[in-house]
Amino acid sequence: MLLNTFRNMILVAFVAVAILIGGCGRQVKTDTTKLTPVSKPKREQAIFAAGCFWGVEQTFRQVKGVRMTEVGFLGGKVANPTYKQVCRTNTGHAEAVRIVFDPSLVSYEYLLAVFWGCHDPTTLNRQGPDVGSQYRSAIFYANDAQKALATKTRDQLARSGLHSKKIVTEINPTSKFYRAGEYHQQYHEKRGGGSCTSSIKKK
Repeated sequence: MLLNTFRNMILVAFVAVAILIGGCGRQVKTDTTKLTPVSKPKREQAIFAAGCFWGVEQTFRQVKGVRMTEVGFLGGKVANPTYKQVCRTNTGHAEAVRIVFDPSLVSYEYLLAVFWGCHDPTTLNRQGPDVGSQYRSAIFYANDAQKALATKTRDQLARSGLHSKKIVTEINPTSKFYRAGEYHQQYHEKRGGGSCTSSIKKK
């Protein structure tokens, strides 16, 4: 009886090894039609000009839902302008901040509120001590929805009586954005300094 039991154990082990060996060479196929696709987080873009881009960028980097910022130039007539060219010659560019944000966490309308609140939209080609067309107030919209919200909030602000002077902010379609040199990116975080003229709380 012990001999039979031993023989049975050998047989079971042999069958198990055969199954393992036979299965090793097989390619297991996965039915991808039953897998739930993983959606990537949605991202949108906003571009604002509100004076010196160092402080403007710092302000928007404090807003929850903003995923990336970079400073640069757009709205001019010269390709690949340098900072010195924009400041010293009439290239027509504005210093601007490009913002990539998650619309599920922060709305474009809220970003507009930050924009209107962080600078004076009634001073033509100037913000504080910074004078020149590169410091103009401008919104560069990416689509009709952004254009409509920019126009709506501008008109609401004008009717509010908050500013005694006329709002001179430009509302233009976005154009080629030229990223400024690395020296200018996150300038205040690297070297210390304030943000825009108004204090904006985190959302």
